[in-house]
Amino acid sequence: MKNIGNGRPQGDVVIRKVSSIPADATRVEGSGRVVVAHSETGHHHAIDDDGVVRFTVQDPLICYLQVDGAFADIVHHRPWDTHETVRLDGGGQCYEIRRQVETTPEGWQRMVVD
Repeated sequence: MKNIGNGRPQGDVVIRKVSSIPADATRVEGSGRVVVAHSETGHHHAIDDDGVVRFTVQDPLICYLQVDGAFADIVHHRPWDTHETVRLDGGGQCYEIRRQVETTPEGWQRMVVD
């Protein structure tokens, strides 16, 4: 397990500490598993710990988390070739989660798929 520090990648997502949640972010209501990044093949990056609030913004490749509990672990849910779990500090700490993109030889940008 790796601690976040100021920022850390986990496969096709990049996680970084931020000072606050943006004012235009919308709180996502719900309980249970918090999916940080969906995968087209079902191997989501998700948090099963309590005390985590997810926020969305207009850009679908970015979300924000507020960890109100002591900590939260982002787990890569895939039975093979998983990425190491990343532990987020709690106590109200905020994080930006950004899907990585790559540029194709044709000049198009697309989401990185791991």
